[in-house]
Amino acid sequence: MRAAVVSRFGGPEVVEVVETAVREPAAGQVRIKVAAASLNPADAGVRSGVFGGAGRQLGLGWDVAGTVDAVGDAGGAWSVGDEVVALDPGLLKPLGTHAEYVVVDSGAVAAAPRTVGAVAAATLPLNALTAVQALDLLELVPGQSLVVTGAAGAVGGYAVQLAVRLGVSVTGVAREGDEELVRSLGAGEFVSGEVGAGSVDAVLDAAVLGEPALAWVRDGGAYAGVIPQAQPGSVRGVRTGAVEVSADGGRLAELVRLVDEGVLTTRVAETFALDDAAKAHARLAEGGVRGRLVLVP
Repeated sequence: MRAAVVSRFGGPEVVEVVETAVREPAAGQVRIKVAAASLNPADAGVRSGVFGGAGRQLGLGWDVAGTVDAVGDAGGAWSVGDEVVALDPGLLKPLGTHAEYVVVDSGAVAAAPRTVGAVAAATLPLNALTAVQALDLLELVPGQSLVVTGAAGAVGGYAVQLAVRLGVSVTGVAREGDEELVRSLGAGEFVSGEVGAGSVDAVLDAAVLGEPALAWVRDGGAYAGVIPQAQPGSVRGVRTGAVEVSADGGRLAELVRLVDEGVLTTRVAETFALDDAAKAHARLAEGGVRGRLVLVP
C-alpha cells in the first residue's frame, strides 16, 4: 500500500509517499480501508521534528474515515464493510492514517456520520475529541463564561459549538475577518484582540496564547491548553491543564451523533490526493486555512 511518511525533518518537501506492507489486525483491532484522512498541525510538527524521532521513519495522520476491511479476533461489534471513523493517536509511529489502509484498536472506532461524506467525516475525530476532552478539564456548568481562542480554527470551532450546547456563555477570539464565522458557530461575543483581565470563568486556549490568555481568567477559574504539558503555571488559584487527546470510540460516537443532528459543523478547506501529500503540507504552511485539508487515497 501507499503511505505518506517522513524519514528526515524539514519543510513540506520531506514528505514522501512510499510503498509498504499492509498490516493485519491483531486481536482487538480492525483494519480500515481509508477513504479520507485530514491533515493537522500535529502532522506538520512531526514533519519538522518538533517532537523528535530522528533516524527513523515516521508516519503521518491521526484521523480516518473509511470502511472496515478486516477484523482481528475480539474485534468488537465491527464487521467488514462497516463505514466508520476513528482516531489513531501518536506522534512517533511508523505509519499513520495518511495511507491506503490503517489498523486501529476497535475501541477507537465509531460508525461514520450519515449526513456527511467521508471527506467531511475525516475532519471530526482529532479536533472534536480534543475540544470535548479540553472542555472536560474545565468542568464548566451552565451559565458560566468561557473564552475560546482560535475560535475560527478546527478545534476552536468545535469547542465553541460544544460549549454553547452545554449552556455556557462563549466569547470567541479570532482574527477580525472571522467574526461572522465565529458568531455563526454560536459565540455570543467576539473579540479580535485582548479580553478583560480576570473577566471570565475559563479559557480554552486553542490558539496556544499561553500566559496572556491565562490573565483573562478570574481568580479560581480554569484554563485548558491543547498541547500536552505546555500549559502555563497556575496563578491566582486558576487551575491549569492541557488535554492529551485519547482515542475513545464511545465519545466519538456521541460527536458523530451531534454532526447528524446539526449541532457540530464539519469544515473542509480543500482536498488533495494522497500522492500530493507534500503539496497539502505546503498549503497548511501558508496559513489562513479555515477548515481542514483532507487527503484522499
